[in-house]
Amino acid sequence: MRDDSTHDGTALAARIAERRAGVGDHRALVGELRRALVLVPIDGGGLWTGQSGGVRWIFGFTDQAALARFAQARAAEATGATGATEGTSDARNAYGTSAPWEFAELRGARLLDEIVPAMGVPGGVAINVADPDGAMLFPPVVGIVPDAVAVDAGIDVPHRIDVPHGIDVPHQVRT
Repeated sequence: MRDDSTHDGTALAARIAERRAGVGDHRALVGELRRALVLVPIDGGGLWTGQSGGVRWIFGFTDQAALARFAQARAAEATGATGATEGTSDARNAYGTSAPWEFAELRGARLLDEIVPAMGVPGGVAINVADPDGAMLFPPVVGIVPDAVAVDAGIDVPHRIDVPHGIDVPHQVRT
């Protein structure tokens, strides 16, 4: 039996890869997120979020390497550079400085069950957004977030959420 007290994001990254390959169980993927310790960048004293498709997304990462790729992409975006190399010392943080990025290490269940509902708007979790082949969105729908904040609670037709190209979403989240 696995000791979940030390459960890092490795198993979550593997489940994401399974789903992106068209195999694996969507419920197992959501369960893995709930158990995983997710790295969430800190921005201005709060968790880093972004708005897309009418949803406020909390950005989370399965490990420090995935977070570093995000930092590199943000640095390149901020400076107009292309082809940033992972591991360079000039990665800019949210404030455009080269200081190290602060992050919180949070259990996925806490993100889904406590933080998303506290946002007061439709919210979900976006994992590894800088990895075109490893990103996954966990939208605010029944089976992922509490029913009280799920956009599809109490309706038979799933709510449409616009998803950026290259990002996958677990399918058939209703149990």
